[in-house]
Amino acid sequence: MNANKPTIITITGPSASGKTLFAHTIHDELIDELGEDGISILSEDAYYRDQSHLSMSEREQTNYDNPSAFEHDLLTEHLKKITENKSIDVPIYCYKTHTRLNETRVFTPTKIVLVEGILLLSNKALRDQFDIKVYMDTPLDICLVRRIKRDLIERNRSVESVTNQYLETVRPMYYQFIEPSKAWADIVITRGGKNRMAIEVLKAKIRQLSKLPLQK
Repeated sequence: MNANKPTIITITGPSASGKTLFAHTIHDELIDELGEDGISILSEDAYYRDQSHLSMSEREQTNYDNPSAFEHDLLTEHLKKITENKSIDVPIYCYKTHTRLNETRVFTPTKIVLVEGILLLSNKALRDQFDIKVYMDTPLDICLVRRIKRDLIERNRSVESVTNQYLETVRPMYYQFIEPSKAWADIVITRGGKNRMAIEVLKAKIRQLSKLPLQK
C-alpha cells in the first residue's frame, strides 16, 4: 500500500445544508498551515451529466436531485486516481445553461481532499472511496430558505421556479436518497456550516492525519 495515499473526506447532506460553507471554512482556515499541496476541495456538482444534446426546456425538466443526474462512475474513477496520486481533468458545470462547459480543469491530488455534494453517500462505489464521511443534518425548512436566497442571487432563478423544484424533486429525493444515506456517516453535524465546535474537531483530525504517514 502507498503510505502517502491522500485522505479523502466527504461532506454531504441536503441541498443548502451548509456543506459547502463547512468545507470551504475548513479549507480556508488550514490552507496556510498545510500548504497548497496539503488540502483541496472537489465538488460533486462538477459531475452533473453533460446535457448539451438536450434543448433548454428539456434540461430544465431534469431531476437534479436524483443520483441519475450525476456521472458518479466518472467521479468514482477520478477518486481512485486521486488515491494513486494521479491528476484528473474535472468537468466544469454551468448552472445557467444546465450543462457542462467544453473545458475542464486539472485537479492535482493533495494530502487531504474534501469532497462535498448531496448524494455522495447514496452510492456504494463512491462510499468505498471515502476515509471519513461527514453528514450535515440541517432541517429542511432552513435549507429551503437558504436555497431560495442562493438560487436567486447566484443562479438567476425565480422564486417560483425554486419553490416548484423544491416541492416536485428536492424534497421527495431528500427522503428517498439523501436522508437514508445519513446511516453511512461517521460524523453527523447539526446547526449547519457555522458549527464552530464541529469545524474545530475536524480540523484537529486533519492536522493529525497530515502529520502521519497514511496507510489504508
